[in-house]
Formats: sequence, C-alpha cells, structure tokens
Amino acid sequence: MENQRKSKNVFVLGCGRWGSFIGWYLDSIGHKVKLYGRESSKNINRFMETRKNDYITLPESITLTTNLADIKTADYVVVSVNSQNLSEVLRKVRELEVKDKTFILCMKGIEIETGKRLSQIAEEILDESNNVAVWLGPGHVQEFYRGVPNCMVIDSKDDNVINEIIEDVSSNLIRFYYGTDLIGNEIGAAAKNVIGIAAGMLDGFDLSSLKGALMSRGTMEISRLITAMGGKPSTVYGLCHLGDYEATLFSDHSQNLTFGRRFVTKEPYEKLAEGYYTVKALKQLGEKYYVVLPITEAVYRILYENKDPERELDKLFQRSLKDEFI
Repeated sequence: MENQRKSKNVFVLGCGRWGSFIGWYLDSIGHKVKLYGRESSKNINRFMETRKNDYITLPESITLTTNLADIKTADYVVVSVNSQNLSEVLRKVRELEVKDKTFILCMKGIEIETGKRLSQIAEEILDESNNVAVWLGPGHVQEFYRGVPNCMVIDSKDDNVINEIIEDVSSNLIRFYYGTDLIGNEIGAAAKNVIGIAAGMLDGFDLSSLKGALMSRGTMEISRLITAMGGKPSTVYGLCHLGDYEATLFSDHSQNLTFGRRFVTKEPYEKLAEGYYTVKALKQLGEKYYVVLPITEAVYRILYENKDPERELDKLFQRSLKDEFI
C-alpha cells in the first residue's frame, strides 16, 4: 500500500502536540505537508526557530506557515485544535471560500455550548462541497515517535471518503480500521477522556485497583448514551472508547489521567485535559437524552461544584447493590 500511495498536499491546521505529530507522520509516509499556526502561536514560532517542540523534531520537508490562505492548495485539511475553539476556527476557514476539500478532524470532544459532535459543527459551517471525516483512537505522540505502532479509526458519513483516507494514511506505524458509526465513535472518543480523569483521581487516592470496575461501568454508561443518541451500543467496545482505555487510564503520557491525579493531590497541571470540558457537555447530553451517567456526574460535581473528590468516588462505587448489568 505504501509503495502505491500517491502523494497528497496536506494542510495541518493546528501545531500543538497532536497536530505537529500528524504533520510529521504524514510527511514521513510521503505527503507534502504544510503546518499552520497563528502568528501569535508560541508553538509555530518555536518550530520556526528550532523546528522542535517537547516531543518531536520536524524535518525541513515540512513547510511552516502562518498564512491560513495556504489552505487552498490542500487536498486534505487536517484539523487539530481545542475542540471548544473549532467553530471559531472553521468560520475563519469559511471566509476564505474553501471548497472541494476533505477535512479530517483529529481531536476528541463535544462543544459545550451546543452539545454537538465535532463533525456536526464542521458540516454545518463549511461549504457543502467539502467532505468531513474523523481520525480517532488510541496512541501517544511519544510512543509513535519512537516507532511503537498502534491502531486507529477513520470514520465519515461517506464510505468512499473513509476508503480514500485509509489508503492514503495507513502505514506499519498506524494501522487504520474502517469506522461504521460516526455518532458512537465521536461520543466514545470524547467520553473516554472523562473516564481518564476519574482514573487519575483513583490513582491519586491510591485506589488504582478500582480501575477495573471503572472500566466496566464506564463502557456501559457511555454505551447507554451512544444508543440514546442513535449510535450503535457495540461501538463503545471498539478502538475509540474501550480500545483507548490503556492509553488514557494507565499511561503516564495521558494528560487526562495526570490532570485527575494532580487535581486530587492538589498539584498544579497546566497542560490541556480535554475531559475537563467534555464532562460538562456529556452531563448536558445525559440530561437531554434522559440517560443516567454516574461517572460523568461524579466527575462533574468534583470539578465544577467543588464536591469532595474522595467522598464522591466512594459514593460512586457504593451507589447500588443491584444487578451488575442493569
């Protein structure tokens, strides 16, 4: 597949940890990559000075740019920004009258203000001539960069778009599966960050042995929400949720895990933990679709209502003695 791959022009919108890695990865398998950041971005300025960040070194073959209009030369537009900023970013793209591109969203989250999935936001804002897909699943930049392979998922409403992207981006380093449930994959991918924060809190209280129960209850909780929203209940057991638990609930590279642990040990943590925002959106979705989400609600109370973390977690695991699968 790699020998037959045709080189594509790729514009990576967002030069943070994940966006810069994807730029590096797509360049390494033969695509022509432009990595974009705003002029005020510390990340793009650091790359322009040193071509390095804390995780990777970019080759000279990757073009660095602060000109959003460069997006017009792309076949693929890879988007990797804070999920709560996606609407604002895509409105700026729309002003450039960008058409006939394939946008690949490489982020996990739900917009708090609207409760919408990220692909919904992109489809509503972008010109209808553009395709929208998502690139989701487990993996850390640090592991990929040192050559450790993993499996991920591409999903879209259009099967032809999925097929084309997978043919163009698959390699021995990242093996891609075909997504068949856009709702389930997006909700599952976003929700695992909330479960990751809960896992970090358990670690902080030296209660890591409860992670097995957390995973069991977490998958069932999110499966109920996915089903209520029109997705497939089995999707929660795929790569975008349960398949991402190892990377999110156990790895020292997990920002959500580290955030949860440091929150309860009262240590500062300044890196982005998407689950902090996602839990607010998930709670709203649970209320909208009449789905009880005990883990989500416990994490929300701890983070937003200043409830005692140890007490909330204790209540969570003692909340009922009913049948395990009810």
